Amino acid sequence: MSDPFEGHQPSLESPALHVAEVTPDDAADLAWPSRALNVAQTGTVRVTTIGGETGTVYVAAGALFPIRVSRIWATGTTATGIVALC
Repeated sequence: MSDPFEGHQPSLESPALHVAEVTPDDAADLAWPSRALNVAQTGTVRVTTIGGETGTVYVAAGALFPIRVSRIWATGTTATGIVALC
C-alpha cells in the first residue's frame, strides 16, 4: 500500500509511526521516545521523560496518555499491557 502522506514532515501532532509493546525495565531505554502511552490494565507507570525527569503517572486502561518518555521503569510500575506509541 502506498502512503499518501510520505512527503509530509511528521510532527508531534501527527499519528504515531511506531507501536511498541513495552516490558518495563529499570536499566534500558525504549527503542524510540514515545508520543503517548496506552495500557491494558489501569495503574501507575514510572517514567523518565525525554527532558530527563523521572516520575510516576497514573494511566487509565484504554486511554491515550500523551507523554514523551525515554524509559519505563519496572520499579514503581503497576499498569500492565503497556504500549508506547512513537
